[in-house]
Amino acid sequence: MKNTLIQKYNVPGPRYTSYPTVPYWNEAEFTYQDWVDSFKKSFKESNTKEGISLYIHLPFCESMCTFCGCNKRITKNHEVESPYIQAVLKEWRLYCKLLDEKPIIKEIHLGGGTPTFFSTKNLEDLINGIFAYAIKAEDHEFSFEGHPNNTTYAHLQKLYDLGFRRVSFGVQDYAEKVQKAIHREQPFHNVAKVTFWAKEIGYTSIGHDIIFGLPFQTIENVVDTIEKTKSLQPDRLAFYSYAHVPWIKGNGQRGFKDEDIPKDQEKRILYQVGKELLQKNGYIEIGMDHFALPTDSLYQSFKNGELHRNFMGYSSSKTQLMIGLGVSSISDSWYSFAQNEKNLDDYYQLLEWDKLPVFRGHLLTAEDLIVRKHILNLMCQFETYWDTKDSYFEEIPEILEQLSEMDNDGILIIKENGIQVTDLGKAYVRNICMAFDLHLKRKAPETALFSMTV
Repeated sequence: MKNTLIQKYNVPGPRYTSYPTVPYWNEAEFTYQDWVDSFKKSFKESNTKEGISLYIHLPFCESMCTFCGCNKRITKNHEVESPYIQAVLKEWRLYCKLLDEKPIIKEIHLGGGTPTFFSTKNLEDLINGIFAYAIKAEDHEFSFEGHPNNTTYAHLQKLYDLGFRRVSFGVQDYAEKVQKAIHREQPFHNVAKVTFWAKEIGYTSIGHDIIFGLPFQTIENVVDTIEKTKSLQPDRLAFYSYAHVPWIKGNGQRGFKDEDIPKDQEKRILYQVGKELLQKNGYIEIGMDHFALPTDSLYQSFKNGELHRNFMGYSSSKTQLMIGLGVSSISDSWYSFAQNEKNLDDYYQLLEWDKLPVFRGHLLTAEDLIVRKHILNLMCQFETYWDTKDSYFEEIPEILEQLSEMDNDGILIIKENGIQVTDLGKAYVRNICMAFDLHLKRKAPETALFSMTV
């Protein structure tokens, strides 16, 4: 049965960090002024009520990891740090000039690239520069991504002193052959060291990122990685499916042959074995690809129906407005999305002209807003309902007809005014969301856009 389902549902599909997904943004009808107006409206509605979130993209890495799809710039020249920090702070000041009051910041996430590429001094200048124009929310949640090979005790201590309490470390896999294939060679000792440092300093949520489906990866590799992870007891885990999309990522994902990558049933077994082992070790599945101990805030949010998902991934709380700072960052006002220039020189140039470095975006329609809520519900709570006037839309009967086959396959349960994903169906939540994706239905992609759902 499971083999048949994998063959049936393993199709290209979005990961739904947003709805509509970026390839379906209506860029032609989006203007710079639209984003400014949308940003100001959202800020006025939400700042004093819940605060705002900041995602800050720090793009520099010293070496290329071939599994990575992030916007990054490879360099060993650390003189690039200070000019970039100053550019991000200028972008922040441009946003603050549009406001009548100081923003209250509830969430900050430093992503990359490699945030720990930057010195502690430059990271301190960044955060202090942000709060020169903002207020820190009492219940703030600040997090960053740390590379086990270059995160120092000083990094962890400095960011802790600045208010950070959550850190995630990229592990991927501990097998040497796999690490060489993805150009991410880091011994277990390095991960253990930074994990214990973070615990010693007082971080309340430590996460590890693991990937299944990597080149040359075997069941034994996945088991060994999770057993080693168990010994370190991170509070939460991301157990991602490797997205092989070389048409997007270029030569970075052509350092190995296609036949070296586990596919279909072979890949699904890696996931199933890993998932069962994680659950055996006390981790609870929350949302897509994510697991947490019952003591972690992410699990508590899932349990209380407050889990949220955006361009930063899963979050234990929601803010209506999320501003993306830095090259390629995406902002979300709830009513609109806006993405910064992807090219670093273009990003710098727009800031020199005292202009927000936005180059494309999308204004959400009334229909988009309803569908977005359903996809968020499925991604965050494994269920969604349309029992109110503002949650129903006219395509629901058509969607139910499509979902009836998934109901027969045991992937979900169709209820009177909604659906609930089964334990079996959690592995296919992207497929379920695709049934609600009206943009995808109306215009199927003519070329490869998305990774496989399984």
